[in-house]
Order: sequence, then C-alpha cells, then structure tokens
Amino acid sequence: MTEGGLDATVSAIRKIHEKRGKTGSAAPGYYVQTFGCQQNEADSERLAGLCRMMGYRRVDTPDEADLILVNTCAVREHAEKKALSIIGTYKHIREKNPDLLIGVGGCMVTQKHRADKLKMSYPYVSFTFDTGAIHRLPSLVHNALTSGARQFVISDEYGITEGIPLDRTAKHMAWLSVMYGCNNFCSYCIVPYVRGRERSRKPEDILEEARMLIADGAKDITLLGQNVNSYDGCGMDIAELMHRICALDGDFQLRFMTSHPKDASDRLIEAMATEEKIVGHFHLPVQSGSDPILKAMNRKYTAEQYLEKIEKLKKAVPDVSITSDIIVGFPGETEEDFEATMDMLRAVRYDMIFSFIYSPRTGTPAASMPNPVPHEVSTARFERMLALQNGISDERLSRFVGRKMRVLVEGVSKTDSGMLTGRAAPIRPIHFAGDTSLIGEFADVEITGTSAFSIEAKLI
Repeated sequence: MTEGGLDATVSAIRKIHEKRGKTGSAAPGYYVQTFGCQQNEADSERLAGLCRMMGYRRVDTPDEADLILVNTCAVREHAEKKALSIIGTYKHIREKNPDLLIGVGGCMVTQKHRADKLKMSYPYVSFTFDTGAIHRLPSLVHNALTSGARQFVISDEYGITEGIPLDRTAKHMAWLSVMYGCNNFCSYCIVPYVRGRERSRKPEDILEEARMLIADGAKDITLLGQNVNSYDGCGMDIAELMHRICALDGDFQLRFMTSHPKDASDRLIEAMATEEKIVGHFHLPVQSGSDPILKAMNRKYTAEQYLEKIEKLKKAVPDVSITSDIIVGFPGETEEDFEATMDMLRAVRYDMIFSFIYSPRTGTPAASMPNPVPHEVSTARFERMLALQNGISDERLSRFVGRKMRVLVEGVSKTDSGMLTGRAAPIRPIHFAGDTSLIGEFADVEITGTSAFSIEAKLI
C-alpha cells in the first residue's frame, strides 16, 4: 500500500469510529498477544503503532478490546499449540461482543495447514496476515469493518516496508530490526520458509530509527535479525553498522541477536572489544557439539571451528558473557553425540544456555529423517545437560561477587515488590533495593551474591 493509500485507509477507519461514537476516552481498544522471539516482539510494536494510528487505544485485557491481534510463532510445535489454545478462548469474547475483530498474524499462519485450520475451525477469526503483510493491517481492518468478510492473507512479498509507526511499552528498552529472513536452511528450522530469504535494511534507515529511539528515551537497544551478523546493507557489514550506531549521541548501550557461528567475523569481535557502548554479551547458538549431528543439521561448521570462534572472542573480550541454544534428541543422535555436546558445555563454560528437546517442523528436511530419538531418552539427556549447565552457570555467576557494575534499571522485581531489577552484561537479572524513580535510568551497583537464577546487589 502506498503512503497516500495508507493515509486514506486510516482516515476512513477513524471516520467509522467517529460515526459509532468511539473517540477520545471512548475510543475502541486494541490488544496484542505475542508469542515467540524478539523479532515478533518488534513486529508487535509495529502492529501496535498501526492500531494507534487507526484510532485504537491500548487496553490491558482482551475482554476490553474491540480489536485483538495474535502474533504467532512457528519455531516449535508447543508455541503453535499454545497460540491456538489462546485463540480458542477468544470465541467467548466474540460471543459477548459481535463487533470484535480478531486478527491472527506471524509465522504460524504462513504454513498452509495452520492457515487452513484457522479458516475452517476458528470461524470467529476475522482475518490472518503473515510476517510480510504487517503493513496491510489497516486495509484488513477497514475491509472487516465495512464488509464483515473474512480475509486470509499469505504474502509472497517479503520486502521491507519502512515508516511503520511504533508503539513501545518500555521506553528505556528498544528492539531495532536491521534485517529479516534467513538463507541458512538448517535442516530442523522453519524460519526460512516463514520469514523468507535475507533482506537487509538500508543503513541510513536504521540509523534514523536509532536516533528516534534514543530521542524517545531508549537506553538499551538490541539489534535484531534472524541471522543478525550476516547483515549486508548496501555493502556495510554488521560490525561497521554497530560502529556507526555507537557513534550516535546519547547515553545508551547496544546489544545484538541472533548470530550464526559461521558469520561471527573477526570484525564483529573487534567491534565488541573496542566499542564501550556494546554490552559484553554474545549469544552464539551451537545447537550440538557433535560433528555428525551438526552436519545433519546443515549448520555449516564443525565443533572445532566453533571453539576457535569462542577462543577468539574470549581473547578479545576477556570477561564476555556467552550464551547459546542447544537441541537435544535430534534424529540420529547417539549417546556419543550427546556426550560431545556435554563436552562442548565443559569446554566453553557458557553463562547460560537455552535448551530444547527436538520438535519436528512440518516441511523441514529433519522432519523426515530416520532414527528418531525416543522421547524418554531425549528427556533423560535434557535433564543431564541441565544439571551440568546449572553447575557451570553457578560457577560463572560467582565471579561477579564484589564487582561494581553499571546497570540499566528495568523495573520492580517480579518476585519481590520491594526490590528493583536491572541488567548489564550478565544474562541473569540483577536485584537490588532502590527507589522506583531509578526505573529507566542507569545506576551503579556492587554485586553482593548470586543464586541459580539471579544476582543480588546494592546501590553504591
């Protein structure tokens, strides 16, 4: 949709609200439910921005809404089932409010079997739209308001639409998408099929958005991409882009995710070592420590090559916090393969891992691979791996005790209303006593203790 077409559609929607007496404090409400990764969180901020542009106001619960949007995930079956379950509960809300519009977007609806299920089994869903059609939301809403016809959009555009407004809830933290899609086609992963091939935003568009975020109060900016370190905007790589962002005026810190080991360049590591604004945390998914499994996964590196990257990183950034993703129970995984993964944990000594039992994704090569690992075997291996990693994490966290750190205060602790929560390079939350006026600001603390899931500190 052109800018003029978007403006006309938004204006038409606002006029419909006016005719229905839904303006000002009585404006219709919108509610966005998000599943999945940080990229989905960023997409939801754009969905929210479009909702606000159309004259909707944010509400806290789906029961208050006139427009419900569900932004789905397809990476694991559990996420899809959870989204479908939530959508199922909205049937009762629609029965109470026949004018309610329900839209389902995100990666799940890109898959034909899921889109067909929504169409046939969820008749109260007003429209669907995939990740390439976010900018079409006003058109979908307008058509639903005027005709009531159901709409099911699966886009093959996969372009980049600039200028979509944002509606951010946490002003001090921000997502900044620098690229979309993935070209790697790991054998277990659905992302290239639902997000499309890699497309990088122009550096000037990214820098302009970064300036806007900083001016709007963002102090923690995370660069996002399905494979962020393969960014190639007009010949500029991710390292140069990070240097350019760090050169912007403002008191902020910079993060990035998610990275693929084969694209973790020396230039990127050098940028981390030299730019003070880049947080010393590198999330580098290994997935397995076994070369046969890595080959079956189509990861395009060996365990030795991965460890070489880790050694370069540790040498350049001595106190770096390293985290990773690991899949247990991939088809064909033997006990020897699993032990190689355990050896990887011992060698790297991650601060934290995000581990998963393999979940087959329809349409991926791994879904039809022979020799599936029995669930009870995968579960037992998963438990063993967590036990090992928990011990490593405790050891890694203990090194921070007695250190002074500058943390960004994120908010009140979810487990103790008398404490604040902040974060710095360590992946674990940092809890300390302090006044709520510090929320959204940087504060200096001293680490006083650690536990399995958090770090304790005091203001200094």
